[in-house]
Amino acid sequence: MKNWKLAAALCASVALPSVAMATDLEVTHWWTSGGESAAVAEFAKAFDATGNHWVDGAIAGSSDTARPIIISRIMGGNPMGATQLNPGKDADELIKAGLMQDITDLATKEDWAHILRPASQLASCTVDGKVYCVPVNLHSGQWMWVNRKVFEDNGMAVPTNYNELIAAAPALQAKGIQPLSLAQGWAIGLLAGDLMVAVAGVDNYVKVYKDRDMTIAKGPEFTKVFEAIAAARQFAPADKIVPQWNEAVSLVIQGKAAANIMGDWAGGEFAVAGLVAGKDFDCLPGLGLTPVLDTGGDVFYFPKNADPAITAAQLTLASTLVTKDVQVAFNLKKGSLPMRADVDLSKANDCMKKGLEILDHSTAVFPSGSQMIDRDSLNQINDLLNEFFANTDMSVADAQAKFAAIIEAAPK
Repeated sequence: MKNWKLAAALCASVALPSVAMATDLEVTHWWTSGGESAAVAEFAKAFDATGNHWVDGAIAGSSDTARPIIISRIMGGNPMGATQLNPGKDADELIKAGLMQDITDLATKEDWAHILRPASQLASCTVDGKVYCVPVNLHSGQWMWVNRKVFEDNGMAVPTNYNELIAAAPALQAKGIQPLSLAQGWAIGLLAGDLMVAVAGVDNYVKVYKDRDMTIAKGPEFTKVFEAIAAARQFAPADKIVPQWNEAVSLVIQGKAAANIMGDWAGGEFAVAGLVAGKDFDCLPGLGLTPVLDTGGDVFYFPKNADPAITAAQLTLASTLVTKDVQVAFNLKKGSLPMRADVDLSKANDCMKKGLEILDHSTAVFPSGSQMIDRDSLNQINDLLNEFFANTDMSVADAQAKFAAIIEAAPK
């Protein structure tokens, strides 16, 4: 679909690939919560300013719902103009099938290798030396979110880490407050992954997920992990688990739950609610135990299209997504970290400052699960962990053994 208007309205502050005609571009994504919608609107506004038009293709539900739909459309010959995915292995088969645009020339022209960081994000977009996607943010799942008012109003010390939260949990329950909110599906996998890092350590986590170290996966380090996961079950019982991650975050915002373990994108929900980090709530990287970040995030791919106007609009969008002003506007509302270090962060909130401090000055930055292991194996792990939470009769030994079997069978 084309508007056939001259694209003379290209944003003057950034250098974009030339676009002969304005073009409608359908963009699919799974950003539908309040904070996510506010953030993606910044992308749409910036792209529309180039004279093209962002046709929003939001897919309701979680990433687990959206991802198969996106891949099925591309494989089925009904591609969108651009699509969100996560860095890692999600698009490998689509690239091998020749269905994704090669945007190496644009990446080289704009020197993405030097202006985007950490290097792992662009590396996740690179296959056989060619760039197929553009990273737009750095997301980490390693955060705990605490409602300060819940503790202060009940005369309790505000916890500074996960261990202090668990110690306070019985007293919270006695007052009718849920200590830990939790959503089903991948959110349980995220909680477990955070505990793996907190209990077993970053090195052991990476050795298991990336190197498939079965001695560690079956050993005492991960026995302690599954004991910690089992302990969390009593503070987030099955009948209290909600369907969506933003619902779990909302329980903390409303003061119905004391804390939630969720990625930094939860910050966008607190922002939409008008709450201030360090005053109304605390954001604790590494669950407040060890300041760490995993290098998850979001990237955009561009399925091949026979229409040259679509191709031109795709390159314009790719370039727009990583311009300085757009990076700041989007990430401040998304709760994530910008991909560039050369942006104005004078408006950065407390949570973003904490994340940037770790990213730029710490060695405790490591790959996310999706960057180390295939999606099918991750889904199997998530299914196992959901079963472990729902079935308190499943023993730690049984859960660990099943987890180790999935790791061992995962393709390298």
